[in-house]
Amino acid sequence: MTLIHPSALIDPKAQLDSSVQVGPYTTIGPHVRIAAGTRIGAHCVIEGHTTLGENNQVFQFNSLGGVPQDKKYAGEPTELVIGDRNVIREFCTFNIGTALDRGVTSLGSDNWIMAYVHLAHDCQVGSHTIFANNTQLAGHVQVEDWVILGGFTVVHQFCRIGAHSFTSMNALLFADLPPFVMCQGQPAKARSMNFEGLKRRGFSALRIKVVKGMHKALYRDDLTLSDAMLRIEQLGLEHPEAEQDVKDMLVFLAQTPKDRGIVR
Repeated sequence: MTLIHPSALIDPKAQLDSSVQVGPYTTIGPHVRIAAGTRIGAHCVIEGHTTLGENNQVFQFNSLGGVPQDKKYAGEPTELVIGDRNVIREFCTFNIGTALDRGVTSLGSDNWIMAYVHLAHDCQVGSHTIFANNTQLAGHVQVEDWVILGGFTVVHQFCRIGAHSFTSMNALLFADLPPFVMCQGQPAKARSMNFEGLKRRGFSALRIKVVKGMHKALYRDDLTLSDAMLRIEQLGLEHPEAEQDVKDMLVFLAQTPKDRGIVR
C-alpha cells in the first residue's frame, strides 16, 4: 500500500498486484486488473473492464477503458486488454470494445505509445509498435507488429496496417497499408518499403531483396493486384528464406476488401 499515493481513489474490487505503483489523484474502477511491476502516473482514470499486464509504464493524465465513442454502445461489459512492457505517454485515450465486434480493444506488448494517441473501440494493435504523438485510430482498426506511425497519422475505421510498415507525419489512411510499405500524404500514397527498419530488425540481404521484388510487383510494374500477387507468390518459391515474408504479404492482400483496396 505504500506504493499507492494516499490521494488515489481505488475501488475495493479492483485487482492490483502488490507491486503496482499508483500516483496522486488517479482513479481506478472496480473492474480493473493490473499485474506486477506496472506504474500508473498522476491524474489518470482507468475504468471499465480493463486489464493491464506486467511492467507497463502509464504516464500522467491518461484515460484508459472509457466507453466507446459509438452511439450504438448500450453499456455491454466489453473490454480493454493491454499486454506487458508498454510505455504509454501523456493524454492518451483508449476505449473499450463494442458488442458489434470482438468486444475487446487490445494492445500487445513492448509498444511505445507517445502523447495524445487515441485507440478507438475494437482496435487490435500488435507488439513492438511505435505510435508518435497525436496518432489517431478510428474504430475497428487492425495494426500488426513492428509498425511505426508518424506524428498526426489518422487512420479511417476498419483499415488494416501490415507488419513492418511505416507512415510519415500527417499521413491520412483510407485504405489498407500492406506489410513493409512506407506511405505519405493525404490521402496516403505508397512511397517505398521500410528498408531501414528491416535492416535494424535483422532482415538478411536476401529477404530485403525479396521485399524489393514485392514492392516492384505492387507499385512499379503497372500490374493488377491479382497479377502482382502471382508475381509475389513466385518470389516465395524462388527464395525459400523469404517464404514467410511472402506468405504474410499474400495473406494480407487476400484479406483486403475490394471496396477498400490497398494504399497505392
